[in-house]
Amino acid sequence: MSHETAHPHGPKEPRARSSGHCVVLGASIAGLFAARVLSGMFDRVTVVDRDALPEADENRRGVPQGRHAHAILPAGTRGLQQMFPGLLEELEASGVPVVREPTEMHFAPGGHLLCQEGRYADPTPTYQPTRPQLERQVRLRVRKLPGVEIVDRCEAAGLISTPDGARVTGVRLVRRDDDTERELAADLVVDATGRGGRTTRWLADLGYDQPREDKLAVDIKYVSQNLRLAPGALGRRKVVIVGAEPGRPTGATFLQHEADRWMLTLIGYGGHHPPTDPSDFLEFAKPILPSDVFEALCAAEPLDDLVAHRYPASVRRRYERLDRFPEGLLVFGDAICSFNPVYGQGMSAAALQAEVLRECLAGGPDRLAHRFFRAAARRIEVAWQMAVGSDLSLPEVAGPRPLPVRLTNAYFGALLTAAERDPALTQEFVKVSSLLSSPLILLNPVTVGRVVLGNLIRRH
Repeated sequence: MSHETAHPHGPKEPRARSSGHCVVLGASIAGLFAARVLSGMFDRVTVVDRDALPEADENRRGVPQGRHAHAILPAGTRGLQQMFPGLLEELEASGVPVVREPTEMHFAPGGHLLCQEGRYADPTPTYQPTRPQLERQVRLRVRKLPGVEIVDRCEAAGLISTPDGARVTGVRLVRRDDDTERELAADLVVDATGRGGRTTRWLADLGYDQPREDKLAVDIKYVSQNLRLAPGALGRRKVVIVGAEPGRPTGATFLQHEADRWMLTLIGYGGHHPPTDPSDFLEFAKPILPSDVFEALCAAEPLDDLVAHRYPASVRRRYERLDRFPEGLLVFGDAICSFNPVYGQGMSAAALQAEVLRECLAGGPDRLAHRFFRAAARRIEVAWQMAVGSDLSLPEVAGPRPLPVRLTNAYFGALLTAAERDPALTQEFVKVSSLLSSPLILLNPVTVGRVVLGNLIRRH
């Protein structure tokens, strides 16, 4: 048994253990989370990825978002602590910055700079490794789990099933370096290949309906660069996040990754995309960032070239609403729900799905997919509604705005206005936006009273 499993504060494994084999398609964060949970149930877990997986903290083609600013929300932090005890402490010891106090963060969602006074009542630190750094450290730990094998440079070409298509029994793999094909038998196949996952097409090939898709076109473009800042250039701040607001559908995330190394990501919705020319890049940042942050940016040393990425739409595939689904198959991570990356919810949503998967496995193999999809849909509902609602608060984003969405956005606007001066409201909002608490906590009478009072004071 590995040290992660034996750790006294580690995750509880499912009570019943299978002697079977599971194949996880995709070795990104979601696939690794799934493999960690499945290793407690199956004797063998094979993780397959189409990329050559680097031995160093390097970006790879299959994770284009790795070249842009990433922050682990507290829900993701808790998931990492449970699945990989000691990992985050090791990252901190290696020099990864950690945010623990409001004064270390400039957080301005929707044009409202949240209060930086006070201390968090229930602090869950925010760790800021680069995406390649985090992924490699998680991959190293998953690779050491008993019975786990990670195979790179292999791509899934299709599923193998029983003649009637009722059960998936394996997957066909193609080696990317020589195009050789082989079949890999499995008791369970998990598609964690991201928003481009092929399960929807494979379902059609097996005679099943495809899931309905909820989609919101956002046409986001983000452009990023690594920079070296003078020590202390931004004081105590380790993260600067400025969200888009009506009339300015642009934003910025500026994260410290090492003592003097920072990453700046500028974002813009359709018609307001950031440029990729260095001089125009700075001009684009000027009206978004606080003046002192912009001055530090102008004095910073670029460490690499600008990189850009487009994100067309948030997509949620409603697998939980299908009447029929083959046994021996699951879909996981962004392959279920891909959020606007501006809100940094992807890794945390994967951690929440991992919790659901562990709970469902503990209930045995019967109707596993049905139970998992329904429970996962409930667990990620808040994240989806918050992301879509925030995007629809921008007039520049086209989409239906039924009365509940308009009322919710109006209330959130009032709450954020009051939170500019109220540390208690700031803490409540951060809990919800970090996926630690239900939005219902923002509707309790005390919180509503503080919102009303804060807006009355603001007007006077």
